[in-house]
Parts: sequence; structure tokens; C-alpha cells
Amino acid sequence: MMKKVILFYNPHSGNGMFKNNLDDIIAGFQERDLMVIPLRASGDLIFDYLAGLDKETYQDEYALIVAAGGDGTLNVCVNAMVRNGIDLPLAVFPAGTANDFASYFEIPTTLDGMMEIALSGNTTRADVGVVNGSYFINVAAIGQVVDVSQKTDPTLKNSIGILAYYLKGLSEVPTLKPIPVTLTTPERVYREKMYFMVVMNGRSAGGFRRISPDSEINDGLLDVLLFRKIPTLEMPSFFMKILQGTHSDSKFVLHLKTAKLLLESPEDLPTDIDGEHGKKLPLDFSMLPGRIRVATREANMGVKKNEE
Repeated sequence: MMKKVILFYNPHSGNGMFKNNLDDIIAGFQERDLMVIPLRASGDLIFDYLAGLDKETYQDEYALIVAAGGDGTLNVCVNAMVRNGIDLPLAVFPAGTANDFASYFEIPTTLDGMMEIALSGNTTRADVGVVNGSYFINVAAIGQVVDVSQKTDPTLKNSIGILAYYLKGLSEVPTLKPIPVTLTTPERVYREKMYFMVVMNGRSAGGFRRISPDSEINDGLLDVLLFRKIPTLEMPSFFMKILQGTHSDSKFVLHLKTAKLLLESPEDLPTDIDGEHGKKLPLDFSMLPGRIRVATREANMGVKKNEE
């Protein structure tokens, strides 16, 4: 019996590349005796489909799940998998604007490259972040700048890509003000005033490829970077440090690793989870270590030898 591949795709992600090549993708899987079940991203379709799988036999019937789109599409897919207790290999087809999670695993943007990795049979375990009962795969962001992806015009994102995020982010700088927050971890309590912060599982966010260069996606820890008030004259040089990934040790950054975090503030701050609108504060963070298997070029890609 042919095994099945669940193909969860967002036809609106990126420049439409995936939608235009859908037939070629289906043909590529069929050539490997895999039957494709296409699910167009809409409402709770992926959640309902996974909820209907027989939990005793689904691994005999299905080979893998493919999520094609941006980080928001991938977030929906992973939430559906975790909530329904599904543990199938997950192949990522980066078809969004930033594709931050895919960049961690060096997933290519060519169709042939995506297919090669999806069919390789190699996987790497990846952690899944938890925030207020929902799940994220790459980043939770809080503050006045990090909701940039929500404010950036979709047409602009599709036409000029990552540059659209940068332009929108720079336009927000003059309106910034330091916001008081309290961070409670098992290790200690921090009371800070911040411009914005990110709680990372991966290393990049919004196209900033080195926003958290020390993050390991399978270490069971959250990487927290809180950006303190920065003098206006120092902003250009600090922005360059962010692009280069040399900002973590700056006096304007609080950087810590922790398994759990409670974030509180007297103010209502915008939040963003994997590029989409997030929960309201307070935010309670934790980790599900190694919860998903990601299709990768090599087995256990990026896993340190003493962690295998």
C-alpha cells in the first residue's frame, strides 16, 4: 500500500512560487510511490484532519507531513501536530518572506532542493516553545518594534521581501519608549526597562539572520534577548551589530538562557508569535524538548555530539 504525504500549503505565502509548482511537487512524490493529500491552509482544516487520524495506526499509513509557506504557516501546522499528539517527520518547504525556521536547517529555496531533503529520510529533533498554552517553533517577540511583520504591507513583502521588514522597522524607531517589565526565571528575577525583546528557539527573526546567533534549536532552552533603551546617536552602529550578530554582549542587551520564563508588565504590549499576532501579557514560557522531527539534509543536523 502506498504511504501518504500530508501536504499543508499556504497559496498566499511569498510570491506564489509554491502554488505555481504544486503539480510538479505532487508528481515528485508519486514517483516515489507516495500519495499526496493536499490541504490548503484555511481555518482549522489541518487540526481537524490530524484529529481524525487513528492514533494507533497513522505511522503505518503516513510517511511525513509537508508544511509549505512562511513561519506562520509552519506554526499552524506544528500546533496541530502537538495538540493531536502526532509525531511524523515534518518537511519544511520555505515559501514565505523570511523563512526563519527553514534558514536554521539550511533548507534550500529551490523546488528540487526542498524535495531532496523531504525524501532523504534524514531527520533532526527540534524543540517546540510554549507560551500561554500555545506553541511556537521559532520566536516570540514582544514590544513596539517586533510587530513589524503584522504592519508590513503584504504586497510590499512579496515584492521586495526582507527589505520590507527593515524599512518598516526603521520607521518605528522615532516612536520608541522604554517599557518596564519583570522577567522571572527559575534562576533569578530581572526588572528592566526595554524597547523590545525576543524569546528565541531558532537564530533568526523577521529576516535578521543573527538576532540570536548562540541559539540551539535542540538544547531544551529558550534564548531571551531584551533590548534596553539605546541612545539615538548609537542606534545606527547598534543596528549594524544586530545585522552582524555581535550585539549579544552589548550593555544595551540582556541575554539569558532558561527553560522557563514569566514575563510581566504594567503596560499592554504587542506580541508576535512566529510572525503572527500573539497572546496578551503576562506571558508564561516553557519548552517541549525535541518534540518534532524535522526533515534535514543530514540526520541529527546541528546536534552537538554530547547531546546525541
